[in-house]
Amino acid sequence: MNDKKIRILLVDDHVVLRMGLATAANCEPDMEVVGQAENGEEALEKCRLLNPDVVVLDLRMPKIGGIETIKLLKKENNSVRVLVFSNYASGEEATQAYRAGASGFVVKDMPLDNLIEGIRSVYQGDQYLPTEIATRLSRQALSHLTKRELEVLSYVAKGLSNKEIAAELELVEGTIKVHITNILSKLGVSDRTQAILTAVKRGLIHIE
Repeated sequence: MNDKKIRILLVDDHVVLRMGLATAANCEPDMEVVGQAENGEEALEKCRLLNPDVVVLDLRMPKIGGIETIKLLKKENNSVRVLVFSNYASGEEATQAYRAGASGFVVKDMPLDNLIEGIRSVYQGDQYLPTEIATRLSRQALSHLTKRELEVLSYVAKGLSNKEIAAELELVEGTIKVHITNILSKLGVSDRTQAILTAVKRGLIHIE
């Protein structure tokens, strides 16, 4: 039998919550909380120092937010598994967390057993997410823009007309019109300006 314990770093700005989670995890025979942090900045420092297997973190934190923290953690150590433990399971945060590199998502009002199960699951290399989040992500997947659509959208953001975009991409203008229709549909917006704003908000394109 493998006696190696899952090394866990807890990241949350509520100390009482961290203490409760630490107690629960340390009671499991295969888990050990090796450190705690109260913000993203501290989480990065502790991760470098302690080299945990799994980082359990909230999304709403001071100094460095959860999404940015996940990106930085994965950039520094791609093998570390990140399990989001948050009150916020709606909106785009879950999708952003997965895009940033999170392996799982547990909502804080779920039974504690879900968190313990989630830690084991992401440690083993699997994804862990409740049905509600899985459904949301599958809908998001259907709305992903293709590489060509992102290209077209980037030119739209620069203020180019359909004719100008067609010339840049060496395509006919009618094809550009089709791409833009698909872009508007996938983003759930009705005009080019809304498409640009939505795409920037989702991090699909960047305006310099």
